[in-house]
Amino acid sequence: MLADRAATRVLAVWDRVERGLVGLLGLVALVIGLLQVGGRYLDPANAISYAEEVIVYLVVWAVMLIASQLAATDGHVRPDLVLRLLPARAQRWVEVFNCTVALTFCGGLVWYGSQIVTTSLLLDERSSTDLQFPMWLYYLALPVGGGLMFLRYAMRLLRYLFYFDPASMTVGDPAAHATHDLVSGGTG
Repeated sequence: MLADRAATRVLAVWDRVERGLVGLLGLVALVIGLLQVGGRYLDPANAISYAEEVIVYLVVWAVMLIASQLAATDGHVRPDLVLRLLPARAQRWVEVFNCTVALTFCGGLVWYGSQIVTTSLLLDERSSTDLQFPMWLYYLALPVGGGLMFLRYAMRLLRYLFYFDPASMTVGDPAAHATHDLVSGGTG
């Protein structure tokens, strides 16, 4: 029981950290965009020349981080209408297949993303703007986001394999995608 509560807390903190980081990245991108637009009109000679570049980096990181939340809440695009026509037990095995495919894809993101980061580090690749931003930091969003999604899909796969409850774990049921289901045995 204590382990269940601890795991639930860890997952809740994970959710809050991801959402907080995405919100912070979005806020910083917005502020930089506003400063750039204001600078263009108020003092064009000293306007930030690399603002668009920084905004793209921030947004890409935010998208890769929020993809983990989409995996946790079943927000990625898929044919829900077809799945809803299936009985609950068939939905289970379609979800197991979906998780297996998603884990393979996320594993590829981590593997190839890591290769890109390593290559960028070896080449000391930098952006071509005045900022000279180290590109490996930008590319790092790919394996980090892929790794976070991998963990979410692995938890989801475990839930469907070992804690399946046909009464509550059907497509479109919010309880089926609550992060605490894994630790509470699918009952809650």
